[in-house]
Amino acid sequence: MSERFLLRNGIVLPMGGRRQIHDPGSVLVEGNSILAVGSVEELDARSEGADVIDVTGHAVIPGLHNAHLHSGLLRGTAEGKTLFDWLRSYVDPAHRALTPAIAEAASMLCYTEGLRFGTTSVMDMWRYLEGSARAAETIGIRAALVPYLADEEGYDYFESMDSNRRLLESCGTSEENRVRAWVGVEHLFYCRPETVTAAAALAAEFGTRLHTHSSETSWEVEESIRRYGCRPIERFGELEALGDRIVIAHCVWLDNREIDLLAETGTSVVHCPCSNMKLSSGAARVGDMRDAGVAVALGTDGEKENNNLDLLEETKFASLLQKLTTLDPTTGDPWDVLTMATSDGARVLGIGHLTGSLEPGKRADIVTVDLRALHLTPLLHGSDSNVAAHLVFSATGHDVDQVWVDGRKLVDSGRVLSVDEQTVRSRAQAAAEELFERRAALAKT
Repeated sequence: MSERFLLRNGIVLPMGGRRQIHDPGSVLVEGNSILAVGSVEELDARSEGADVIDVTGHAVIPGLHNAHLHSGLLRGTAEGKTLFDWLRSYVDPAHRALTPAIAEAASMLCYTEGLRFGTTSVMDMWRYLEGSARAAETIGIRAALVPYLADEEGYDYFESMDSNRRLLESCGTSEENRVRAWVGVEHLFYCRPETVTAAAALAAEFGTRLHTHSSETSWEVEESIRRYGCRPIERFGELEALGDRIVIAHCVWLDNREIDLLAETGTSVVHCPCSNMKLSSGAARVGDMRDAGVAVALGTDGEKENNNLDLLEETKFASLLQKLTTLDPTTGDPWDVLTMATSDGARVLGIGHLTGSLEPGKRADIVTVDLRALHLTPLLHGSDSNVAAHLVFSATGHDVDQVWVDGRKLVDSGRVLSVDEQTVRSRAQAAAEELFERRAALAKT
């Protein structure tokens, strides 16, 4: 393929802040950037010398942003547990047994799976992230890498301030980099108070962002009040860990004051509906947060608490969960949810100036979704257009046909091009078996 190519005659959803559709439409790309987006006729006149890719019958959308992921190899295990029991009895022991090679194999698996399903960028909270950086570079995906920083008694096997600093120095933090590092705090209860404050200061020192979890369960809120005399988001405020460079996952159990506090400080949130449902955590007040001005992105959470990394499927659950819990069918609008997965996701990850929408000058992170299947019929146009609804309620990642990141084609006809999928799977299978053997051996000591 030449450096200049035209995605021609698709149904283009730019996601640039307006509910705009070019149908039929085209996207012209040169190098790693988008040159133009518009009607077929307009772009045909500008595409001399470009390779033409026929995307008739396909939606053309920006790449998806998975803003809260944990690489891992525990899929389909430890089902039916409450969150903190699940963490103590199953997940944390696996962290004790983790090695750098196992961690890298997990990231190779998760990034490849996400890419296949249309995810062009991830925020991955994981460990031994130097290997994850290699995985992201090899696969070609964008990645913000976030260590599990923890230092409360009993959590000495997680990452430390020193290891987080080393990652920042080795991986870099520039938002222009496709792969970069952040600061990560595993949880309010996993870290000493002074460490949370120091982590926020470390992020400020390097000009990067800080990510953590909060308010995922009602028990967590009650425990925060018992320990600190205030709710979790208020506690983060006391520790100087709120602000426009702070991104918090879950935020299920917030009161009105906490939502206002997030909005006032510019703190962002990542909503993980499948994880919240599977672990019976509850339903986040997404509509209230967005109405208050809080930027809300979407995340799958880890493979163990979701069981797949299909962000298109996540949009459906994000919509339906709002409708169910508010008893308001007007909530969870498809355009709003697609915005959370695209432009708002990029904004939360600090790369909204680079990607997240199909606009001239932005990076060519583009996904095509084949709309010609039975479950996507009828496909309607004009004033009856149902493409946004189809993408949210009917499509899944299996309908993704092609994916580009930085203008480089990484998926074609549903097949990942940058790595061999069977090699990735075999390596992950062997790593998972080793992890379970190591965990069993540690449990006997």
